[in-house]
Formats: sequence, C-alpha cells, structure tokens
Amino acid sequence: MGVFTYKSVVITASLPAKMFKACIINGDTLIPKIVPQAFKSVEYIEGNGEAGSIKKVTFGKSQFKYMKQKVEAIDNENFVYIYNVVEGDALMNKLEKITYETKLKAFPDGGSLKEEGIKAGKDKALGIFKAIEAYILENPNAY
Repeated sequence: MGVFTYKSVVITASLPAKMFKACIINGDTLIPKIVPQAFKSVEYIEGNGEAGSIKKVTFGKSQFKYMKQKVEAIDNENFVYIYNVVEGDALMNKLEKITYETKLKAFPDGGSLKEEGIKAGKDKALGIFKAIEAYILENPNAY
C-alpha cells in the first residue's frame, strides 16, 4: 500500500494558543455549533481526547455519513495534533487509514500559521478553520 502526503499552510489572525484551544481542545463541541451543516455531532467511544481516544464524528450535509478517529498525539505546548481516520465513508473502502497532522505556529506578523498534512477534505477543513477563526475574532475573550 502506498503513502500519499500533502501539506497545506493557512495563515490566520488569531494566535496559535487560541486557535489550538478552539480547534483541538474544544473543537468537538465548538465546531458542530459553528458549522452545523458540516458536523452533526462528535462523541467519544473510548477516552476523552487524550492520545489513544477514539471518537465518532457524524457529518451534517455531506457525501459522508460518519468517520471514526483515533487520537495519536496531542501536544498542548507545541500546538500539534495527530489523528487517524480508522473507519467510515472517508476511507472509501480503499484506504486502511488517513493520518492528519496539524501544527499551529506563531506567524511573524501576528496570528497563526497552520500546517496540515493531508489533501483529502482540504477545502472543507480550510472552511471550518476559517469559521473558527471568525468566531474567535468575534469573541476574543472566549479563548
């Protein structure tokens, strides 16, 4: 089985700590509220967000119904989050897993630089990330 790697970079106006807290730490509850058309729900099957946790993501209006993700690593100090999609429509019965690695870094002019290592769903992920950024900018004291 081959490996496909894709890297994308996104620059935001919000600081890495705020984006990481909103997207990763509180993302399971925040994202379905901000973009309910994309995500209907997120529920933990095992664990509560630490490495080894497994969660089921149910999509809203999407070509996919659900996916199960396994958290591989979460680094709160360096703003790194790695997870695998291990089950669901996104694998299209052809892939064993899809690994996502997200890194948030401070951008020299302020804000954040987000590096993400996958192409599948890139445009959808960018839209969600930008929606969270807009939420943080509108609610600066929330994170």
